[in-house]
Amino acid sequence: MGQNLKTRLKRRRRNQYLKRKNEQQKANAALAKSSPKAAKADKAEKPAKKAAAKKTAKKAAKKVAKKAAKKAAKPVEEVKAETPAKEESSDDKE
Repeated sequence: MGQNLKTRLKRRRRNQYLKRKNEQQKANAALAKSSPKAAKADKAEKPAKKAAAKKTAKKAAKKVAKKAAKKAAKPVEEVKAETPAKEESSDDKE
């Protein structure tokens, strides 16, 4: 008899839970229908924000790459400029 009581309680609690869940879903659906413009506006804003974030990230990456390229190019130019000057000074001594 005790086992039968447990299963009945479990079944009853499960049914009550499912009822609450369905009512909540219906309430949420009613809210979504009442304000479709707000939902569409939110959906439209999200991709725009993502696209803007991607653009700014790309610009920042390009700036960093340009700075790195400039830094790498400067030492090479300086080394080229310094080596002929040293050779000339050594030629003068001989």
